[in-house]
Amino acid sequence: MRHEVIASNPLLTRADVQQFARDLIEPLVPHFSPGRAQVRLGENRGLFGDPAGWLEGFCRPLWGAAPLEAGSGDFTHWSLWRQGLASGVDPANQEYWGLSGDTDQRSVEQAALGFALLLSPRQIWEPLSPKTKEQVIAWLGHINDVKLVKNNWLFFRVLVNLGLRNCGQKWPHDQVESDLAQIEKFDVGGGWYSDGEDGPPWRNGRVGDYYGPWALHFYSLIYSRFAAQDDPARTARFKDRSARFALDFQHFFDAHGAALPFGRSLTYRFAQCAFWGALAFAGVEALPWAVTKGIYLRHLRWWIQQPVFSETGLLTIGYGYPNLLMAEAYNSSQSPYWAMKAFLPLALPPDHPFWVAEEAPLPLRPAVHTVPGAKLILTTDPATHDVTAINPGQPVLGWPRNGAHKYSKCAYSTRFGFSVQAGAATAEEGGGDNVLSLSDDGRLYRVREQCLEPAVADGVAYSRWQPWPDVEVTTWLIAEPDGHVRIHSVRSSRKLWSLEAGFAVGWTSRQDLQTEPSPGVVSTSRGASTLRDLLGARQSGIVEAGANSNLLVSLSSMPVLQGTHDPGQAWLACWVCGSGDKQDTFPNAADFKVRAGGTGCQVLRRGQLWWSNEGNPCGTSSQDRLKSLKMPA
Repeated sequence: MRHEVIASNPLLTRADVQQFARDLIEPLVPHFSPGRAQVRLGENRGLFGDPAGWLEGFCRPLWGAAPLEAGSGDFTHWSLWRQGLASGVDPANQEYWGLSGDTDQRSVEQAALGFALLLSPRQIWEPLSPKTKEQVIAWLGHINDVKLVKNNWLFFRVLVNLGLRNCGQKWPHDQVESDLAQIEKFDVGGGWYSDGEDGPPWRNGRVGDYYGPWALHFYSLIYSRFAAQDDPARTARFKDRSARFALDFQHFFDAHGAALPFGRSLTYRFAQCAFWGALAFAGVEALPWAVTKGIYLRHLRWWIQQPVFSETGLLTIGYGYPNLLMAEAYNSSQSPYWAMKAFLPLALPPDHPFWVAEEAPLPLRPAVHTVPGAKLILTTDPATHDVTAINPGQPVLGWPRNGAHKYSKCAYSTRFGFSVQAGAATAEEGGGDNVLSLSDDGRLYRVREQCLEPAVADGVAYSRWQPWPDVEVTTWLIAEPDGHVRIHSVRSSRKLWSLEAGFAVGWTSRQDLQTEPSPGVVSTSRGASTLRDLLGARQSGIVEAGANSNLLVSLSSMPVLQGTHDPGQAWLACWVCGSGDKQDTFPNAADFKVRAGGTGCQVLRRGQLWWSNEGNPCGTSSQDRLKSLKMPA
């Protein structure tokens, strides 16, 4: 639900953000265990079980409480965390957390304690008894004896050791140096990181999701603040990468504050803006402070208006509303409190330029922005300022949960979000918005999953994919400021049924839902979506998506094109548009003509060659089309 007390916060000033942090922590207090080492918020458990899930509830609020205290903000509950820390690290206590093992969730949560030792030793360390301090050192220090996942997890050990060092304790310099050297190998250029190294089974190595901004960049900027004198060359590199990253990352946010839903772990919600606060914390003015502050505050304001809270003000699992269908296997009831990372700039004094600056809107930016480091194309609608990502696909194969829907759809949108599979892989329940789905029985469909050779260039995304070993699809997605063209070449040795969908439009009342099966338009108060066939071989229609499959609203409908294809080669082409404007403002799909046959395909617009698949994987665009990509939005 929308929490009225939280939603009434104007979130215009540092004091407002401080109050927001307190308002999020206060509802947790009744949920502390008797020994205070556990915070138990519900019966939903992550794959790691308890007590690691309850440790999440204890540790994750520290991402907000520690900056609040470091910036001299009022906070009255430190005694709960001190008592809980004493209980949790004591092997003789019944609430003992236990030592972490290899790739253990406890290592994840230890990072928040290391962070608190860095920012708030006066509250979380100094009042402890000598015995408890020894136990804290032993429990945290165990992270140096276990294996971590070789992705953003390596920073957890770095933060723990920085925290121990800040409290005058010994720390393994060689281990930290090894972890940092491994992290630097994740640099893919342009300010972007991969989240680990790629390869089978493709659990790591993705680019473009939020583990760059809210993890790798976020932690590197904290490191840069505390290790600048000891490691000047590396911290300079970290800051430089973050500054370059910011130029691209601004395109993930629309003018109203919403961020692009894409990838896994979206239940962390307003951690999406943690990067902007971390820039300020590290003193990196990548954009003018007024612009950075505007992105940050608008984002927080957008979130507090969403129905993401329980009646008492607890964060729920979900994205735009409570929703377990979109959750990860590692999400417990306590997991959403990674969102507290957004409060890092509260550690800065009120006279810091970030807080002094007058909030500014987004700057003018190209309407179509290609980001090779993220393998995404980010478009901003010149009329509505909605953001859409055009996507060639990411490496997914069985992980994370609903990975194909989170990483491999053709498009993702701040206005329309995206859907995940809600049941059987049917047209209604399969979560098939913004993707070409294929079936060999006319009932159950396969979507684009493991994408081969994904590439982006000049507003065009390219990939190959194989739903079956004897079926290969080559897809080109050609972005424009107000929509995109999809081209698919399908080579198959079996008969296929195809279902291609556009943006799924949310609704709450059927009185608000307007549909036109032909030519395929869905319109509600939330926006409108259309899908127009450019080769005339498929039938248009409307599909109601499975309830609770969309991340932004529980009910949604989408325009579709359906076809049947004999063995051999088939070319499919369509114009796709989703907008907050009325449907009569859609660009005219009749502007486009497609010529396709054999291995060649050309797209004409108003009679002029606009794009062809010749020249390179992403094809070749006309000069007129390339000029249109530079339109400011």
